[in-house]
Amino acid sequence: MRNIQFTTGKFYHIYNRGVEKRQIFFDPRDYYRFIHDLYEMNDSKHIFNVGQRFKTINGLPEAIIKRERELLAEVHCFSIMPNHYHLILRQIQEQGISKFMHKLGMAYALFFNQKYSRKGVLFEGRFKAKAIEKDEYLIHLSRYIHLNPLNLFQGDWKERGVADWNAANAFLKSYRWSSYLDYIGIKNFPSVIKTDFVLGYFGKESRKEYKNFVNEWALKDMERIKELIK
Repeated sequence: MRNIQFTTGKFYHIYNRGVEKRQIFFDPRDYYRFIHDLYEMNDSKHIFNVGQRFKTINGLPEAIIKRERELLAEVHCFSIMPNHYHLILRQIQEQGISKFMHKLGMAYALFFNQKYSRKGVLFEGRFKAKAIEKDEYLIHLSRYIHLNPLNLFQGDWKERGVADWNAANAFLKSYRWSSYLDYIGIKNFPSVIKTDFVLGYFGKESRKEYKNFVNEWALKDMERIKELIK
C-alpha cells in the first residue's frame, strides 16, 4: 500500500521510471505522446481512449488541440527523460492525483506496447510520490527537475556541479521535453503547464529571474531537496 495520502490543495513530487530501468521514450513521437497524455488524461470527465489530439507540422505532432476539461490536478512542472519522468502536481479534486496518474500510466503504456509490439508492464511499479511541505522546497525542486535533462549532457553535474553554464543553458534551451522553456518565456507546451505559482516567488521580470535562479544551482542545494528525490 502507498504510504502517502493525497490532500487536495497540496503539492507533490511524482516520479517513476521504466521497469528494470529500461528506456521508455525513444523518439520525438514518444515524448509528444506522453505530453499529450499529460493534457488529455487530466480530466475527471474524460472517457479513456488512446486517440491523439495533436496538430501535426511536417509530419510530427506539434500543438495540442485544446478542449474544455475538468482538471484532476495542476501540472506545475515536468521533465521527461529517456527512462523516467518527474512531475510537480497540485491536487485540486479528491483523489485527483491517483486518478490522473492511473489514466496517464495506462494510456502511455498502451501506446508504447502497441507501437513497439510488446506486452506487460512498462513502469517500475506504482508511481513514487513525495509531499512538498514548504514553498521553499517547491521552488528548489522545480529547479532540480528543470536541470534533470543535463544528465544527457553532463552526467556528473549532480556530483561535480555544472562545468560550463553557457553550454548547459544552450542544451536546456534545445531540450523540448520539459516545462523549462515555458518558465523562461519560450512557448513550448503552455496548455499543459501552470507556471504562475512558482514564478510568483520571483520579481517583476520573473522569467528572467527564474532563469538566473536555475543558473545559481550549487552542490549544496541538493541537501534542500534530498528527501523529495530519493
